[in-house]
Amino acid sequence: MYQRILIATDGSPLSDKAVESGLGLASLTGASVVALKVVPRYPRSYFEGGLPVDQDDIKRIEKQWSDAAQELVNKVKLRGTDEGVSVKAVVAKSDLVAEAVIAAAKKHKCDLIVMASHGRKGIKRLLLGSETQHVLTHSHIPVLVLR
Repeated sequence: MYQRILIATDGSPLSDKAVESGLGLASLTGASVVALKVVPRYPRSYFEGGLPVDQDDIKRIEKQWSDAAQELVNKVKLRGTDEGVSVKAVVAKSDLVAEAVIAAAKKHKCDLIVMASHGRKGIKRLLLGSETQHVLTHSHIPVLVLR
């Protein structure tokens, strides 16, 4: 059935449900897992009136974000180990979350993507967008979405 499952996580309670479901499915099918957290780059303001931020501060902040993301996917790896599932912990740096999820799934030769959707509707969806919807419509790999 499935050989390798990518589980995208952001550490939210809803995302934890996706992790739980993805690990359970991997355990049932004997698949391995790639646990992925996408970290954005620090926003740089080029607009008039924006406060310049020291490059060392930006590097320090981005490192903190990456370290926190690595800790998150390492926890998924430990959960997988407890369930007898082989998990690779991966952190990707990108401002385009959905594209990073799709690229990671291709790179690691995953045959299923498991992720959560916050189910935003109306103006919130227009303003905030939907990474899950983007993955659903642009990925050639099947996607299991949890709400």
